[in-house]
Amino acid sequence: MNFGMILIWIAFILGAASAAYSIIHLRTNSTSAGSLSRKLELGCTAAITLAILMLTYYLLTVSASYVYVYMHSSVDLEFVYRLSALWAGQEGSFLLWTWFTLLMLLAMQYTGHTKELFDSRVMNITRAICLLIVTVFLMLLVLKNPFSMYYGDVGSYVEISNWNPFVSAYPLTDGQGMNPLLRNPWMAVHPPVLFLGYAAFTIPFAAALATLIIDDEKWIKISRDWMRMAWLFLTAGIGLGGFWAYEVLGWGAWYWTWDPVETSSLIPWITATAYLHAQTRVQHGEYRFLAPMLAVTSFILVIFATFVTRSGMWVSVHSWQDFTLEGMVIAIFLLLLLGSSLVLLVRRYFEDDED
Repeated sequence: MNFGMILIWIAFILGAASAAYSIIHLRTNSTSAGSLSRKLELGCTAAITLAILMLTYYLLTVSASYVYVYMHSSVDLEFVYRLSALWAGQEGSFLLWTWFTLLMLLAMQYTGHTKELFDSRVMNITRAICLLIVTVFLMLLVLKNPFSMYYGDVGSYVEISNWNPFVSAYPLTDGQGMNPLLRNPWMAVHPPVLFLGYAAFTIPFAAALATLIIDDEKWIKISRDWMRMAWLFLTAGIGLGGFWAYEVLGWGAWYWTWDPVETSSLIPWITATAYLHAQTRVQHGEYRFLAPMLAVTSFILVIFATFVTRSGMWVSVHSWQDFTLEGMVIAIFLLLLLGSSLVLLVRRYFEDDED
């Protein structure tokens, strides 16, 4: 087990522990539990940051004994494409998404007007839900570790098990490089912009669930700016993706073809747009059901878009793999989100109906 794998495991353990202690803090109002949860969160963020830096270094130096590096980088690639290889594959994409989410979670607590709600109940519930989501992403990284290595002689293509620390690894080749369709300048911009949008959707979702649980209208102070950011980055990501497809896929005069992955990214954009209009009336006591429903729906649709892309169940120019264990985990996660959100929304609906 190499140091990169160890970092991913440490991040997962720290993230899961931080989520657990945040729940303990909510149930017992223990100051020590809350403080420990935040320290563990910082440790998790540090571990993921170091993992990002390590993988980036391996991609830039083409350390081809790592499976992910071999698959997505090569010595003949220009610098910008070696850097873009970080988000060219499934493992790197989830690593980047998780890192963005953790950074945004810290920003929510310690910067802007949301820091005024620090250690309030609505903030603590929002934070706990975000940490649970991060833990699921970290579990995906453990299942499909970006630091898995090849072993054996040059030319051998047997992958080291994540659980075998005793087999040495040897450099194989100079790397096969990324998919030719990805060798485009838009590759350096479109995916990270899109992942920034996806990560930002986490906070409005968690804040909406918080208000559904405790009926605190201060949730809108947390979700408002983060939904604006999510909408902005998702809009830019969809637009940049259209330019990319126009150049690479030869769609002629069209920037949009209703590809399944394109459509699945557009739908949360529509619900997020509706939310941005609805939130302006929340402070006047309106849309108590509609506004949180739209925030919840937007994030669930983002996870659905990820499932469409990563599962391989839909025929799409964006899909490159068959249905995998990671796709199954995302599907289960999606069902859990849908089920728990539906229960809370139904409860809010009947409460408002009685009023």
